Order: sequence, then C-alpha cells, then structure tokens
Amino acid sequence: MPLPPRVADLTPYDLLLSVAALGSMGRAAREHGVSQAAVSARIRSLEAALGLTLLERGPRGARVTAAGALVVDWARRAVDAAEALDAGVASLRSAQAARLRIAASLTVAEYLLPRWLVTLHRELPATSVALSSRNSGDVAADVLAGAADVGFVEGPSVTEDLDGQVVARDRLTLVVAPAHPWARRRRGVAPGQLAATALVTREAGSGTRAAVEQALHRAGIDDLAGPVLELSSTTAIKAAVADGIAPAVLSSLAVGGEVADGTLVAVPVVGLDLERRLRAVWPRGRPLVGPADHLVRIAARPAGQR
Repeated sequence: MPLPPRVADLTPYDLLLSVAALGSMGRAAREHGVSQAAVSARIRSLEAALGLTLLERGPRGARVTAAGALVVDWARRAVDAAEALDAGVASLRSAQAARLRIAASLTVAEYLLPRWLVTLHRELPATSVALSSRNSGDVAADVLAGAADVGFVEGPSVTEDLDGQVVARDRLTLVVAPAHPWARRRRGVAPGQLAATALVTREAGSGTRAAVEQALHRAGIDDLAGPVLELSSTTAIKAAVADGIAPAVLSSLAVGGEVADGTLVAVPVVGLDLERRLRAVWPRGRPLVGPADHLVRIAARPAGQR
C-alpha cells in the first residue's frame, strides 16, 4: 500500500530530530550540510502538513513544543528503521565487506557510539555496520537471540546468560525546569523525596530507569512513586521537563547542553550514588571475534586514544 503523504518523505523528520538534539536550526543545518533557510523551510512545510507547531523559535535557538516532543519520539523510530534499512542494503552491496550488527541503548547510541564508529571505520574501513538503538532490556534480548553481534547497555547489571565488559562510566543527573521549586535548592534533594516524586521516565526496561531504581534500593528505599509520564526517547523527556511537567533523572551526557544554556537546571541528590557503568555485552561462552571485538576494544580505550 502507498505511504500516507505526511510520512512519505522522512527528510523533514530527520531535520527535526537534529534540531531537537542540537537546539538550533543553524547547528542542524551544519550537521546535514545544508543552509539554515533550507532547514527552516522543510520544517515549516512539515508543520503545515501535520497541522501542528513543532518548534518554538527564539533568538537563542529552537526547542520542541509538547506536541513536537511526541512527534520527535515517533519519528525517531521511523528514521532509525530507515537508517537500519540503509545500513542493511549497503552491507549487501559488497560481498567482501565485513558485517557488524550492533544493538545499543539510546544513551550509548546517541552520545558515545558515533565517536567509536568513526574510529572503527578508520581502522577497519571494510566493515559495514548495522545499528539498532533500543532500551537496555531489548539490547540484551537481541544479543541472546543472535540478532546482534555485540550490545551496549546502561543497566546496573547483566543477566547470567551474558558476558560483559565495562567500557565507560556515566553519572545520572536530576534535572528540572528553571521555574521548578527544586531549581532554587542549594542543598539539593534527599533520596526519599526523589523516590516520592512522580517523574518523567523512560519505559520499563530502560537502563537509566533501572539504574535510578537500583541506586534508591541501595539507599534502602523501595517504595517509589509511579512515573507521571513514560517516553521512549531522551529528547522527548527533556522537552517534557523543560515544559514543567515533572523532573527527570537522565544521563549527564544527555543534559550537558541544556544545563549549560539554562533550559534545564541540575539539582544535586544528597547521599545517593548515581554513577553507573556502561557495558559491552555478548553471549556467555562465545568469545568476541573480528569487528565486534575490535569495537569493544575501541570503546574501552581512554578517551584521548580513540
């Protein structure tokens, strides 16, 4: 059946994802190698086609509206699927190319893997990569099912069926909108108060969500308020927090830009260890070989040596 006209062309959605991630049309234009005017025109055409305002434009950049955050959330799946399709077709074009299938949690896929893959391409240029961006629970399932050669997860632990190696460390950060009462707290928030607060969170199975729950469990707190809103992308969560819906706990990698420009405010959580380890995982008893082993070694290198 023919695709509906509103989704027949994914390019405007791809541009929207870049604006949402980078915070400005100018930066998105540079990333795509087009003019800012072209980005603005394509997104305005998309807004007209959808009948929705997706971005709030201002002198300091652009950020997604509440409706835009949901469109970004849905569009990311379609764009990821298109990228996976393109990667799969590209791998078929060359019978000589090595093929590496990667499943990665959203934080790793968005903020760490791009640099690792640049190094992999430089060192193993014949390797074709297919990347699936999933939550940590789904990544583990893909690896165990043989749908991925190696996975990267954010969760506090891995199952007995998987071997793993810590490749990086990350710290989770509690963020709120500038107008939220916690934004003015110099002494921060207690773990019990965080646990009693309904947050904007990722879906069940997310490594970030599991890490927060595990940190509170180590602090002796298991009675947690349910989420006020569950979203499957970090961009959508940040937009919801900035709109004042509720606080969220996200990777410091993901919120650094927003905290720096004042869109979000980082709030200390007193007496709670929110550092986590990011792991490469593969089936137990099946040693990594070839490009998968090489990628894990790249990921584990000190940042200055990648």
